[in-house]
Amino acid sequence: MNPNLSSLLAASPIDWQAVLDTAIADFSGTTGTLHRLDPADGLLKLVAQRGIPEKLLPMVAAIPVGKGIAGVAAERREPVELCNLQVDLGGVAKEGARATNVQGSLAVPCLHEGALKGTLGVGMSTPHDFTEEEKSKLMTIAAAVAARLA
Repeated sequence: MNPNLSSLLAASPIDWQAVLDTAIADFSGTTGTLHRLDPADGLLKLVAQRGIPEKLLPMVAAIPVGKGIAGVAAERREPVELCNLQVDLGGVAKEGARATNVQGSLAVPCLHEGALKGTLGVGMSTPHDFTEEEKSKLMTIAAAVAARLA
């Protein structure tokens, strides 16, 4: 894992925006979201975002588990990817997601000791098929984030 990310996660308080920005940069991405699972209502609540259009923020502020890319990643507890969000919503993304202009998209659950703590997602400005190595890398980052989201 990126040493800068490790340092950011060791800080107190944590700058979640810097954590997200570092994760996005690790993937040469242009957008991203970090959500924390709210145990009170079971919704994924937005902690940090980069590149999400203002008009979409109300739609991503609180996401039900099972809805949209982040919600499906949380429900399945595994990576969910779309090679090109502009062409194929993959049966999981909401129609409004196209307004982000994101093409390649990957969302993963943030798991700590087997428990869902949130989701982490990155988006690319070009179509992208994520490799198993890239999925594993984002899952590793998400696990480190989850330990601190707890």
